[in-house]
Amino acid sequence: MRIRMIIAMVGAAGMVLTGTANAYPIKDPVLTKNPFYTSGKLADTRCAETPMKDNDRTLARRYIAAVTDCLNTAWGGHFKAAGLPFGRPKLKFVNKVPAGYCGLDVDPTAKSQVYYCSTSRTMTVQIGQDWLTDADDLWLLHMTGLLYGTHLLGLTGIEKAFEDAPYANKNEMNEQIRRSNLQTDCLSGVFIRSVWSSLNRGAKDWNQLLRSLRHNGDLKGGPRISGKGVNRAAWTKLGYTTGDPASCNTWVATPAKVG
Repeated sequence: MRIRMIIAMVGAAGMVLTGTANAYPIKDPVLTKNPFYTSGKLADTRCAETPMKDNDRTLARRYIAAVTDCLNTAWGGHFKAAGLPFGRPKLKFVNKVPAGYCGLDVDPTAKSQVYYCSTSRTMTVQIGQDWLTDADDLWLLHMTGLLYGTHLLGLTGIEKAFEDAPYANKNEMNEQIRRSNLQTDCLSGVFIRSVWSSLNRGAKDWNQLLRSLRHNGDLKGGPRISGKGVNRAAWTKLGYTTGDPASCNTWVATPAKVG
């Protein structure tokens, strides 16, 4: 079982995970040649953002719930059209993620953190003051999109193949964790493109999100599991530019692109 957690980092978010990985180049066809990659572009759909304001947890939760509804509509239709099995994740808001949630040692010091539990297909969200003081709706849009991306990886078998793959050392393990994390960044970009025309946003907003991502990569001296900020931004931009899950195949990318 793998559990993903997003915690506050540099005023926004970073990702901490546990799991196994295998050395590059990856040979498992479930990872490299998954039918998900040939499912075609994600069709445009409408997504009505709900209002947000600083220091209002209720509105932030409502915003994430509305985006999750948009994700269900967009990806649900896509999977059906491609003949892929689909199921909606559960969404749960908590004031504090309970200790031992889904078998993981939860960080009791984190103000904001988000977990995806694969066994129950549940996205659990804890929003603290660090995400509310200067509330960033576009960041929450991306965060929800990448968290949902983890759910998609589970539906397609990519996550299970990742869990089961061997690794020779910690560096190889961390590289594969980065591949998985950057894949969800990319899938969020695919989704954002599909709803962008309905959000009444412009290039300034998009560029601000990319700047935020560039400043929210792995911290110097910390675990190398999220990817450099420049790579997080690059994969998100690639997903947005193509609108196609095929572009999110991080499992065939060179190590430099997932560093």
